[in-house]
Amino acid sequence: MSSGREIRLIEEDEGGWSAIDEGLGVASCGDTREEALEMLDEAVALHTEVGEAVTDEDPDEVGVPDVPWFDDADKAA
Repeated sequence: MSSGREIRLIEEDEGGWSAIDEGLGVASCGDTREEALEMLDEAVALHTEVGEAVTDEDPDEVGVPDVPWFDDADKAA
């Protein structure tokens, strides 16, 4: 029985594989297709356990520390 998940596998030019769950917008990678899929399963489990993804609009919710190198990165962007 199918879970209905649409998974995309991409062989990277630099080597390795990326696996993306299109429905959830969750991605992972690995040295082999099997590893990429295993890592994706773990990422999906964490995503569904935790809930919503963090966006650029709410970095304080994940506890981004108030340190100088984060301020410098914002200025460079």
